Amino acid sequence: MEFLLVQALSGLSSAASLFLVASGLSIIFGVMRIVNFAHGAFYMLGAYVAFTLTDRFSGPLGFWGGILVACLIVSVVGALMEMLLLRRIYHAPELFQLLATFGVTLMVQDIVLLIWGPEDLMGPRAPGFTGAIELLGRRVPTYDLLLIGLGPLVLGLLWLLFHGTRWGVLVRAATQDRDMVAALGVNQKWLFTSVFALGVFLAALGGALQIPRTTVSHAMDLSIIVEVFVVVVIGGLGSVPGAFVAAVLVSELNAFGILVLPKISMVVVFLVMAVVLVVRPWGLFGKPEGTPRAAAGLSIRPWKPMSGVERMLVALAVVAAAALPLFAGNYVLSVSTEILVFVLFAASLHFLMTVGGLASFGHAAYFGLGAYGAAFMVKYLGAPMELALLAGPLLGLAGAVLFGWFCVRLSGVYFAMLTLAFAQIAWSVAFQWVEVTGGDNGMLSIWPSSWASSPQAFFWLTLGIVAVGVGVLRMLVFSPFGFGLRAARDSSLRSEAIGINRKSTQWVAFIVAGTFAGVAGSLLAFLKGSVFPENLAIPTSVDGLVMVLLGGIETVSGAVIGAIVYKALAIWLMSKTELSKLILGATIVLLVVAFPKGIVGFLEDLRHRLKPPRQNGAKPEAALVAKAEAAE
Repeated sequence: MEFLLVQALSGLSSAASLFLVASGLSIIFGVMRIVNFAHGAFYMLGAYVAFTLTDRFSGPLGFWGGILVACLIVSVVGALMEMLLLRRIYHAPELFQLLATFGVTLMVQDIVLLIWGPEDLMGPRAPGFTGAIELLGRRVPTYDLLLIGLGPLVLGLLWLLFHGTRWGVLVRAATQDRDMVAALGVNQKWLFTSVFALGVFLAALGGALQIPRTTVSHAMDLSIIVEVFVVVVIGGLGSVPGAFVAAVLVSELNAFGILVLPKISMVVVFLVMAVVLVVRPWGLFGKPEGTPRAAAGLSIRPWKPMSGVERMLVALAVVAAAALPLFAGNYVLSVSTEILVFVLFAASLHFLMTVGGLASFGHAAYFGLGAYGAAFMVKYLGAPMELALLAGPLLGLAGAVLFGWFCVRLSGVYFAMLTLAFAQIAWSVAFQWVEVTGGDNGMLSIWPSSWASSPQAFFWLTLGIVAVGVGVLRMLVFSPFGFGLRAARDSSLRSEAIGINRKSTQWVAFIVAGTFAGVAGSLLAFLKGSVFPENLAIPTSVDGLVMVLLGGIETVSGAVIGAIVYKALAIWLMSKTELSKLILGATIVLLVVAFPKGIVGFLEDLRHRLKPPRQNGAKPEAALVAKAEAAE
């Protein structure tokens, strides 16, 4: 009994820190509708800056003053980021804001390494809270008790701030109806800046308060951001009380899960998240999501199949790529093959996002399942590469069938978060089921057949499969199924009225995207000769999102260019500099600001503007487009 009490108190102390970070993210999303991926970076910055300040100044005032000043410094950094970056892209699709904050996260990771170095840092103990007290014969750190009391205190202060001040009333009004607040003459720019600064302050406070409990490291951002997303989604996006309740729930599940269900302790939280979203799609305390500002794939210029000239240019590009093994070395061929694999992976996600209007945050699940499917065929059934490439993706297909059936019942950010939950469940199973998957040791010796063992042969094989896969996905865009899928994306009510079932149509699209991602994963397994749980992890899903967004979500084939640019740049930077994340993150931010429609979207806009208007015999559709653009 005593042990359970101590474990529960430990969970509550962790819940307090988690609530601080999650409440900041929830406030930012509730008002600004930004899924701030950089929130974990501000948490990490809060810990590092607090370490520096508390290490320089001794005594109680120095420690607690250093904590407060560190949070203020990081909140100012957050406010500058909002003014210099986010204000420029408020009118871009919401996913581009996610992409911009991801670029900031990459930059912060390298900046932290530059300033503080790669070693873990141990901060000072909190003055006055260095000891422990006895409860039922067990010793409990007094600092944990401080954090337990801090959580409800911050919740109460936030309630007073939002319900007892004019600023809080305006923030709550903006959460409900931003257009009405603007019509009343409220300066939304400064309101958004203050909200963002408050959210960042809370994230930095959560990080700064960790320095007496754990080491400060450059991996803190990614270690916290997943749990924070889980807490915010379970509690309800935009709900601070929901974030508090969910933080307690998640922390206690973590505290007791390792004792009660050690084999699936990492899965429990995501199972709870999935169940909550299936039963109550907007979370425990949240409200149904409103209409998004801009849906993925919508454009005033209708998509058209390729012309004869464009098909010829694509064919020439494929032939030129096929000639690469004739003069390139093994390293270049290996890198090129990896880029091709991610072209197919990105194209599958692009099909789901652009044509289906469904932004998945967990598409790596089917990529990784396809890789494991191929590995299982080789290791446990002794199958050759040819059979493994055919049967391996079936595991990705099966995962898409199962997970997609639940996911398509949701939409918007809740759909995205449920895909994230299922992806983390798949990752947790792969990581903890050591007897079957090898855990973090992976599955090794997954090699191609002898005829495809050379880099040249495997490159040609991959090029052929990827070319066919991308071609099939493009054909589906202009097939009757593709038109029905776009109708369901653009207007669920109208599509239902003409006999198109939105859920079943999007479920089929989810399965198609998952299957092609599984094909890409199977190819990667034979390229690398191994499979690891990282193939299913969140960073892989984020890479896919970045590729799609860089290419352009209002295009049919933007993911191809996006994957080539992002993957080639990432690999090249890693080989040339130790600051690859800083440069890559800055490049992503610049591209988002300069090309809010993506690289291909920008080029298509440019070509359309340079194209002389048709004076006579113009089609009605073209006239409507010209009229719409003139109105802009």
